Amino acid sequence: MTIGQHVPAPAQDVIVAALLHDAPEFAPTESDIYQTLTANYGSEVARIIATLQAEHRALDEPDPPIRVDDQPVLLASTADKIVALTSLLRRAQSTGNASDFFDRRSALRGLLPYFRAFQRAAHPRLPASMSAHLDAALTPIERATACTQGAGAREQRHAR
Repeated sequence: MTIGQHVPAPAQDVIVAALLHDAPEFAPTESDIYQTLTANYGSEVARIIATLQAEHRALDEPDPPIRVDDQPVLLASTADKIVALTSLLRRAQSTGNASDFFDRRSALRGLLPYFRAFQRAAHPRLPASMSAHLDAALTPIERATACTQGAGAREQRHAR
């Protein structure tokens, strides 16, 4: 749905790959998920999913690369980020204390600079509304974590 909100008549392969992008994480280890994906949905869907999985793995490394040169992957990756960040923001807001919610998620806080750099690099290659949607998901999280980081720094100074 996220891709469809921003891209008129998106390619079916992009939609299928976006919907199935987490399949490799849930597939039995003894099966070749990419062979199954290729057989059932085509090589382009399998390629997009494999590239998204590589991006997910890279997020566990320092300084993950930002790639915006592959339009189908870019659309699916941006949609994934919008959905994930929007969901996290909604969950944080439902707790009544978004700063505390994000304070307990140091891995996410560490990835926020990457997500912002991705949004800036992708901006010229995305539909404007999609880039704005990603920005709208990131900005309130950045604000909530800035408050958390500022509070943490103040607490450290007071403890000295």
